[in-house]
Amino acid sequence: MQLKVEIIDYGYSDGQKKHYITYKVSKLNGSDLNRLSELLKDPVTVEEDELIMNVYFEEGYYPFGTEDSQKRMEDYLAREEIEMTVYILDLLEGQ
Repeated sequence: MQLKVEIIDYGYSDGQKKHYITYKVSKLNGSDLNRLSELLKDPVTVEEDELIMNVYFEEGYYPFGTEDSQKRMEDYLAREEIEMTVYILDLLEGQ
């Protein structure tokens, strides 16, 4: 499987009153795409062959909210993409 996860947006949602990260998951086959859209708890949409997912964070859990993350944002972005890739692969392999 050649799953690819990218962070395409992050910040604070005034509507949700929470910080969020928006991920784009691509290079999934049709059955994996359908399974993920059913398994994931966070708001998801499917656009063409890509899954777009918003993850909202409670105060204190937002990974980009620290001073260190602001200094090393590239490292934090890469880490979050890796962690989400592992999470999605675990979901798919567990089914």
